Amino acid sequence: MISPQLQRGFFLFLLAAVTVAFFWILLPFGGAVLWGVALAILFNPLYKRLLAKMGKQRRTLAALATLAICLVIVFLPLSMIAASLVQDVATVTQRIRTGELNFVNYFQQVVGALPRPLLNLLDRFGLGNMEALLSKLSTTAAQGSQMIAQQALSIGQNTFDFVVSFFVMLYLLFFLLRDGADLSKTIREALPLARPHTHYLLNKFTTVIRATVKGNVVVAGVQGTIGGIALAVLGVQGALLWGVIMAFLSLLPAVGAALIWAPVAIYFLATGAIAKGIGLIFVGVFVIGLIDNILRPLLVGKDTQMPDYIVLISTIGGMALFGINGFVIGPVVAALFMAAWSLFATSNETADAVGERDNAPPL
Repeated sequence: MISPQLQRGFFLFLLAAVTVAFFWILLPFGGAVLWGVALAILFNPLYKRLLAKMGKQRRTLAALATLAICLVIVFLPLSMIAASLVQDVATVTQRIRTGELNFVNYFQQVVGALPRPLLNLLDRFGLGNMEALLSKLSTTAAQGSQMIAQQALSIGQNTFDFVVSFFVMLYLLFFLLRDGADLSKTIREALPLARPHTHYLLNKFTTVIRATVKGNVVVAGVQGTIGGIALAVLGVQGALLWGVIMAFLSLLPAVGAALIWAPVAIYFLATGAIAKGIGLIFVGVFVIGLIDNILRPLLVGKDTQMPDYIVLISTIGGMALFGINGFVIGPVVAALFMAAWSLFATSNETADAVGERDNAPPL
């Protein structure tokens, strides 16, 4: 006879092995799965409204309608921006190759406009050798243009993988919308946790994903749009490209978009375009900066109930490890970490209170 302990131990081993194998199989489509889950959580309220109007028995129709609305709201604008961006990138790359856009010359103009005391200060810190700096800048610009070309070639070569991942995400999104409630119930019943703890952790998971995607995407979109419009009004070439880059950099809280508009403002001030420089600084500090400082805590920190510094560190760490997907993964991991330790501390306090009550002397 095989002992029950041995049977249970083997079963737990088998359960862990097939779980690891399953996630290993999903790893090539990790981004598609992540965004399918995130969009399903984000559009689930809309699905419920449509289901209430169409009838409880028309889940497939409600899921298809929600998927169509998601395509119109999210993917159609993104595809239009991507098409314009490809053309803008090609134009900017061509201007860099022909020398029409020469960042070394821009840097020389900024250096030439610096006052003598500031140049002396740079000399004191060993930064006064402008020829060496220009050489390094030229090398960096050449490497940057080469990297852009390689990335463009890589995107072209990986178009098939992107298309496959995109349709996997849409396919998964449809079934998560239609069968998400049943799947959530199955997960809650399968997790070996107390029912209140399971509900708390799953609710925290969905809340953080909804707040992170909604908050970061809204903030990044608004900052990139305002920054791109400001650069276009000021006559900066490739304003759409720089606006999109600002939107991506805005996923890094506090300093993201400033990495683009601040050097442009310095160039304007150094070359005598004082009004343009001051105007761009005003927009960057009092419009783009306030959007980050006001909207992000409201849309991200408020719903997740996490301190701003935790949101900042987890976002940066997540993006460093997982790329663009990390701005969702980082805060989710941080929120679940805080929630799990909160439940652990609460259970310890409850156990201590019960122990003190049982050991209390009789009256």
